[in-house]
Amino acid sequence: MAAFFADTARLAGGWARNVRLEVDSAGTLSAVTPDAAPDGAERLRGPVIPGMPNLHSHAFQRAMAGLGERAGGTGRDSFWTWRQAMYRFLDRLDPDDLEAVAAQLYVEMLKAGYTAVGEFHYVHNDPAGRPYADPAELSLRVVAAAQRAGIRLTHLPVLYAHAGFGGTAPGEGQRRFVTTLDRLLAIRERVAAVAAGDPRVRVGLAPHSLRAVTPDELTQALNALAVSAPDAPIHIHIAEQVREVDDCLAWSGRRPVDWLLDHAPVSPNWCLVHATHMTDAEVGRLAGSGAVAGLCPTTEANLGDGLFPAVAYGQRGGRLGIGSDSHVSVSPVEELRWLEYGQRLVHRARTLLASPDDGTVAAHLWRTAAAGGAQALGIAAGELAAGRQADFLVLDPDSPVLAAARGDGLFDALVFCGNVPAVRDVAVGGRWVVRDGRHDAEDPIRHRFTEAMRRLTA
Repeated sequence: MAAFFADTARLAGGWARNVRLEVDSAGTLSAVTPDAAPDGAERLRGPVIPGMPNLHSHAFQRAMAGLGERAGGTGRDSFWTWRQAMYRFLDRLDPDDLEAVAAQLYVEMLKAGYTAVGEFHYVHNDPAGRPYADPAELSLRVVAAAQRAGIRLTHLPVLYAHAGFGGTAPGEGQRRFVTTLDRLLAIRERVAAVAAGDPRVRVGLAPHSLRAVTPDELTQALNALAVSAPDAPIHIHIAEQVREVDDCLAWSGRRPVDWLLDHAPVSPNWCLVHATHMTDAEVGRLAGSGAVAGLCPTTEANLGDGLFPAVAYGQRGGRLGIGSDSHVSVSPVEELRWLEYGQRLVHRARTLLASPDDGTVAAHLWRTAAAGGAQALGIAAGELAAGRQADFLVLDPDSPVLAAARGDGLFDALVFCGNVPAVRDVAVGGRWVVRDGRHDAEDPIRHRFTEAMRRLTA
């Protein structure tokens, strides 16, 4: 057992004073008691808020951040031209590189206030497109990186079989992704077995997209998962690009979100990543399914995807969470800021994603994304309450950003003011992973990352 004492903490019902947080040996909050005494507890050095889950990550793309920002010279740059650059970059990435990049990324996440990550992992093969001797080699490197950093991980091995709707044969650039369903299920079981003793790791499954799996493959994957792990998280890319919607219409006569909701048992353990381009009817259907919309505003902006219809979705009670996806930014603050500001630009109005109960914007966004992210990752987190994981942030009371902020105004300052994360300490499962803004392993992890980057960009 461990105990912590916070002068102020944001609980489900609002801010409370003199809060005692008791943590059991599994890293779960066994008691959260306001108006308590600090006897025998470690005194925390600032306001305490729940950590933020990052529901969508492609760790290897952290090594590409900033490398795809020049015009191609001919035609119009888009997601599809960026994807070609990503394929070329993968030609050099080896297992050691992936582990080094992922560990650096996860340290950056923790320091920014992310306490859990959903790794949507689709690089399975070697640069020639052959399975490794252990087909789970790269997945296990991701797990090792997460364990080294101390972040909570939901690993999502990806089924990627085709280049386009209707079973189009994969291209040369996708050779590192392509796998069979049997091999993917074996990868999933291998990772689950290796991580069985670590309560910070769980394993789900991710059909990459309707472009990359056929209806039969999707059904077979879901049926197999229902037998082995019926409550496992299921994530899928959906309706990210206009061309994707057009291609889906040409293939099936239906839009992607509609098609998926008609042909798959979408439920609260699903996360539909992006879902950028939806009709009003699709918005209502997705909200009604109980699934989580996985939004990645900085990546969606970087790739020119478009803006998610967040106002209409929120009005229908839709659940959402945030992810850093390609990691052009690793900051929950920036994702939430972009989420609100994007809607302001579309609607030419302010405070559009405010709570209908108390009018807060930043506090409402933080609580909503934390709850939705935890749901999408299949973890009991996102809130400071008994029975939830002891994943929390201690804000820096000395930060100029927070100098005049009180109560939910702390979230306003955190999200809408400044660009330096005002996070002082970070705990995952009641264990410190960041103290005074530093991770205890960040120097050796950064050194290994730097060496990998020198080789990859030589």
